[in-house]
Amino acid sequence: MTTQDLFGAEPNGTPDSDQQRVATLRALLHRYAHQYYVLDTPSVPDAEYDRLFQELQALEAAYPEWVTQDSPTQRVGGQPLEQFASVRHAVAMLSIRTETDTQASGAVNFDARVRKELGLMESDPPVEYVAELKFDGLAMSLRYENGVLVQAATRGDGETGEDVTQNIRTIGQIPLKLPEAVPTVLEVRGEVYMRRDDFDALNARQRERIARGDKGEKTFVNPRNAAAGAVRQLDPAIAADRPLSFFAYGVGEVTPVLHGGPEFGSHYALLQALKMWGFPVAEQVEIAQGAPDLVAYHERTGRLRDDLPFDIDGVVYKVNSLALQRQLGFVTREPRWAVAHKYPAQEQMTTVVSIEVQVGRTGKLTPVAKLAPVFVGGVTVTNATLHNEDEARRKDVRVGDTVIVRRAGDVIPEVVSVVMPDPSEAVLETPKLRGEVFTMPKLCPVCGSVALREEGEADYRCTGGLFCSAQRKQSILHFAQRRAVEVEGLGDKLVDQLVDAGLVHTLADLYRLGLTALAGLDRMAGKSAQNVLEALQKSKQTTLTRFLFGLGIRHVGEATAKALARHFGTLDAIMDASADELLAVADVGPVVAQSIRTFFEQVHNREVVAQLRACGVVWEEGAPTVVARLPLAGKTFVLTGTFPALSREQAKELLEAAGAKVAGSVSKKTDYVVAGSDAGSKLTKAQELGIAVLDEAAMLVLLQGEPDGDS
Repeated sequence: MTTQDLFGAEPNGTPDSDQQRVATLRALLHRYAHQYYVLDTPSVPDAEYDRLFQELQALEAAYPEWVTQDSPTQRVGGQPLEQFASVRHAVAMLSIRTETDTQASGAVNFDARVRKELGLMESDPPVEYVAELKFDGLAMSLRYENGVLVQAATRGDGETGEDVTQNIRTIGQIPLKLPEAVPTVLEVRGEVYMRRDDFDALNARQRERIARGDKGEKTFVNPRNAAAGAVRQLDPAIAADRPLSFFAYGVGEVTPVLHGGPEFGSHYALLQALKMWGFPVAEQVEIAQGAPDLVAYHERTGRLRDDLPFDIDGVVYKVNSLALQRQLGFVTREPRWAVAHKYPAQEQMTTVVSIEVQVGRTGKLTPVAKLAPVFVGGVTVTNATLHNEDEARRKDVRVGDTVIVRRAGDVIPEVVSVVMPDPSEAVLETPKLRGEVFTMPKLCPVCGSVALREEGEADYRCTGGLFCSAQRKQSILHFAQRRAVEVEGLGDKLVDQLVDAGLVHTLADLYRLGLTALAGLDRMAGKSAQNVLEALQKSKQTTLTRFLFGLGIRHVGEATAKALARHFGTLDAIMDASADELLAVADVGPVVAQSIRTFFEQVHNREVVAQLRACGVVWEEGAPTVVARLPLAGKTFVLTGTFPALSREQAKELLEAAGAKVAGSVSKKTDYVVAGSDAGSKLTKAQELGIAVLDEAAMLVLLQGEPDGDS
């Protein structure tokens, strides 16, 4: 059913009926926009909104004299301006005093000042406040006359701002027309901002434009700068391309105060009226009783800060009673009844001292900017990640540069951008030459092994997994896990102690440990040490598949390790296999083949394998299996649910022994889904994709069958 069905047939083409249709369309579109942008509960599909919008455009084109400022079609319109006109605010847009004490004492001090100004004693009840978010955006004043948006102005110097009405009309959350029951003149004060997801999407589009060679395009440093730049675009079409949002938090001129609106007794009541009139008000607004509630709000919001979909740099406290606000008044043009309580800055400027490359536990090489110490996000930062070579080059970060560093919550500090000198400013002395463009080293800076970047990957990785000290702990844990050689009791904490104490440098050193050395470690009694030694001795008897998987070769998981063991039969054959020979294995493609070749071409990796063999690690070897004779070679299975007789692990082993690959998720490449009882979403997806579904009995029959002709 369409809105045409709900609200009557198309007009018959007469001016009277067309004018009525225009009014109906505008009312509908205003309602739908409010539901979509403000309430986040759209009531009609986008296509229906577009249909109505286009109908209104057509009618306004036929009757241009009917076009009004509040028409939804006027959100993006008008010619580019040569400059912004000045606007003198009827009520000054004053700034709020900033409380720079980022601790709880900042809220306590504000409450103490308010109580002192009001002459309250300790025995008097607490002052009631409204606690709000301090948005990191651009302050804006929206002027409505007879319910129609007629002007939008920036704060400017507080007395005079800039007329940015054309650009503000592009913001879907800002109503162009208000309900009838509003004051004749209503100035709404609030913040224009950009959501983080919108900011990320905008920068993604900018990078695409830059890649196409579009001139004058750039990426933006942060959401606030992007929002401010959008508001101050002379061309409203450019502003419309940059998704902006709005929160209301107060009023300026209201004339007459009681005309059609409530008689406000409190700031909280005023905010509720703004919501009723169609303005978005942040849901994180609370009434607070005295300093303890303010402290709790500040701390609670600080914990949630990084989870919000937009940036804030603090919270705001306002005395709730408007009568008390008038009594408290102002000092130096700042209200005594309000304060902005800041959090530690999440962005600061500093200098790049050097750029080094760190090697992670899995061999990933990450360029890191060493910084002149700077206090940001509540801590002193001296290192910031550059992520990878592409990012370092895209941002063009070099030694000696002044950069903006960001730290949010527990996120690793990162370099956001380089601050380039303004060429228009007079240069009093010869500028320093910038450092060289960053290039990732070709050898691991820790162990000297080759550093490779695989096709399609952003990161370089060290190939010396068994030898590289940076990867030592991860290599040991991977080797000792249950699905590899399995050393029971060898967990993270014990491995940390063994490596940090210098007792283990390579995998083979595990099998050279003695009872005395183990028992001397923290929290390692004699019995525990003996248990670990027995587990190590037991792990020497393993399988080629487990051993191969335990080596931690990149891209070689359990299934690939099994396929390699079946195909070649011996470790030496795998180590000496050419890329072409590896490609003959059912589960091995070009990337995996090259990864295996690279691993075994490293002399130190072969040396670790030789040492493990010398320490007594053994497995059965045999003749290679002809893969083509396996009944399920080349087939991909997915297991889901509980089976009557077999465990999932047993079913997986049977399938892999028959040449099949067992995947964890259903896709178009899946050949069969084996479903037991309580099968869930995987079964549903298989049915949607038309994939064959088997039960346990049918799977066992298939395991006994003849190989397919194409295998």
